[in-house]
Amino acid sequence: MISNERPSPFGHRPYQHSSPKPNVVEETIKTDKVQIERKTFVFTLKENPRGRFLRITEDVNGRRDTIIIPATGLDDFKRLFEEMLKTSNDTPVKTPLATE
Repeated sequence: MISNERPSPFGHRPYQHSSPKPNVVEETIKTDKVQIERKTFVFTLKENPRGRFLRITEDVNGRRDTIIIPATGLDDFKRLFEEMLKTSNDTPVKTPLATE
């Protein structure tokens, strides 16, 4: 035993392999995609036994990142998105200073 190691009061527990998650059946309701510069965004509305959700996947040269928004949050997401869009349109773009 290493000097700073103490025996567990619960005894020795062998390493337990976590069982793989069971496949959850997901029904695709609608899918659409948009290409913006070098990024592709895929929007997929799905449903499973836990409810509906929107999956947004960003694909950049084969690297994918995904966020999932439960249907219960879509109205809030839309509101925030519209606020960000309005602010972006109403705020002038700052141009970097030219180096001399």
